[in-house]
Amino acid sequence: MAQFELKPQRLHRTALGPRYGESVERPYEDDETHWTTLEIETPSTDKLRPLVVDLDGTLIASDLLIETAFSELGRRPHSLFEMLTALSKGKAALKHRLSEPVDFDPSTLPYDPEVLALIRQARAEGRPVYLASASHQRLVESVANHIGEFTGWFASNETTNLAGARKAQQLVEAFGERGFDYVGNDAADLPVWEKAAKSIAIRTPAGVRKKLARQCPEAEHLSHVRPTWRTWAKMMRVHQYAKNALIFLPILAAHLFTVEAFAQALLAFVAFSLCASSIYILNDLVDLQDDRGHRSKCKRPLPSGAIPLMHGVIAIPILFLGALAVGAAVSLPFLGVLLGYFALTTAYSFALKRMMVVDVITLAGLYSVRVIGGAVATSIIVSEWLIAFCMMIFMSLALIKRYVELAARRDANLPDPTSRDYKNSDLDIVAALAAAAGFNAVTIFALYISSDTVNQLYSHPQILWLVGPLLMFWIARALMLAGRRLMDDDPVVFALKDRVSLMTVAAAAILIVAAV
Repeated sequence: MAQFELKPQRLHRTALGPRYGESVERPYEDDETHWTTLEIETPSTDKLRPLVVDLDGTLIASDLLIETAFSELGRRPHSLFEMLTALSKGKAALKHRLSEPVDFDPSTLPYDPEVLALIRQARAEGRPVYLASASHQRLVESVANHIGEFTGWFASNETTNLAGARKAQQLVEAFGERGFDYVGNDAADLPVWEKAAKSIAIRTPAGVRKKLARQCPEAEHLSHVRPTWRTWAKMMRVHQYAKNALIFLPILAAHLFTVEAFAQALLAFVAFSLCASSIYILNDLVDLQDDRGHRSKCKRPLPSGAIPLMHGVIAIPILFLGALAVGAAVSLPFLGVLLGYFALTTAYSFALKRMMVVDVITLAGLYSVRVIGGAVATSIIVSEWLIAFCMMIFMSLALIKRYVELAARRDANLPDPTSRDYKNSDLDIVAALAAAAGFNAVTIFALYISSDTVNQLYSHPQILWLVGPLLMFWIARALMLAGRRLMDDDPVVFALKDRVSLMTVAAAAILIVAAV
């Protein structure tokens, strides 16, 4: 066996793999001079030809550069300037800057079962398998160690971005031209496929698939699940659009049932829905690691890898610009409300959601902004009673949501959440606050019924007193179900699916109509 010797120095781990028949010593840690030897036997037959596997988009249905960038922004939004400075020095410098994410856990990544099966088959045949990625070497080594099937790995370092032609060159130097099989997924892999003995692809875009077919007619394509319109609807959280029905509340409260008012409110509904979707996607990108450890959020399209992260990144500005266009068509004052909603929601995604109590107050405020937006869109002077009622009832729902999350963690013996400023021991206090906020909403509703405004809008305002017990019943029932662990992660979504909740809302609506 040929030997390739490196003398111990205080260097990083090498990002380049060894050639066949060579032994490479590399430092075990960056700042120490511990060494380990990686030996590779020269294959005697084509059956032992090494299999080289790409990481981002291939072994995992994700992109570590995007993941680490949004993780860093979620923890330290001001680090955007540091990232831009690093990027000005090259992509390798940016990857190095993001190479030590606090929440990186390779065990939670969305690994592709087809690629894993291919790796295990190659290992069973006695073939060496290598991980070759443009991601930073710290992350690549972490993934390789977690999988435990790789003979070695190739990766980027502080000065070298191992992608495209550069990756192809390094693999040719290590194994020789046509001396390896390669599994990839994107345009950056075309130069590598050109040098490989066998080209294997997965999740290739249509344009890349055509180029690969011309370049390597015998390329093999692994099967994978393609996203459908339902997957996109799930990512955009279309089911959450029901919350934007609050935009129509000022019309109902003011009894302004005109075609023009309804049309303006409908446009406002569309604008808020598009804007909310852009924020939902942004929030998912920031919370990828946390969501993958969650019992239900791990099934969302971005954390699970059902939709590529880059597609989510591209969708954010498209949805937001669409929201601005529709909002401007409603009115400039409404556009101002929409921008305020976007700013507050963005602040929540990056900072406010990590602040105890501030997060639930913000959520309640975001619901109230929808009501204000509906009032501005239809030129209705919104009632202060209505805003106060919305703040209290949605404060209660936000606290119930936190209660459900904490209860799930405590029941599963999980540690205190790292993405929220709550402790599992806060469970009882959160429940008490939720009950207090909910019944304060009932009090505000009772005071509203006693006001002079009601006599101007309703012929039989005394009927509205019957709505109060319905509110008390629904709030108390929601708290009881949360305590019994029968509540959905989102109480609003639960209410839209729960038959008793729908019947309660219908009964309240009938009473309000009767009072008119």
